Amino acid sequence: MQLREMGEQDCLAFLASHTRGHLACLGDKYPYIVPIHYAYEKDRLFIFSMPGLKVDLLRANSPACVQVEEFGENRTWKSVLVQGTSDELTDTPPRHDERIHAWSLLQKQPFWWEPGSLALNSESEDSPAPSIFFGISIDMVSGRQVV
Repeated sequence: MQLREMGEQDCLAFLASHTRGHLACLGDKYPYIVPIHYAYEKDRLFIFSMPGLKVDLLRANSPACVQVEEFGENRTWKSVLVQGTSDELTDTPPRHDERIHAWSLLQKQPFWWEPGSLALNSESEDSPAPSIFFGISIDMVSGRQVV
């Protein structure tokens, strides 16, 4: 077995072929890490959330890190790390098209969080919380693999 660095194009192809990873946000004292579903397009990752600590931290601190991994047979693995800047895709006229685009990419994925798969226009006063979307611009990507 050998440990190898992955090139940028291999890392981006890996991100494009996966939909789940871990998001790290800056907390007050410690990093905060949660599992996420994401959609990749060009140099951005798109994520969905309901209100909570993750959203509060991303709104307060735009740096974010996403780690995506894959374990193979015989102790082989791949891991890609994205360091980037998060940006909330608010439901405002300047961001509306981008928000709808993020939703359209995410809702194509099987098994992403079901409440988020409802059409954006279906939110009502009975809804517990609004859908929140973020784009994460990829500032740096790196990866390693054991083959």
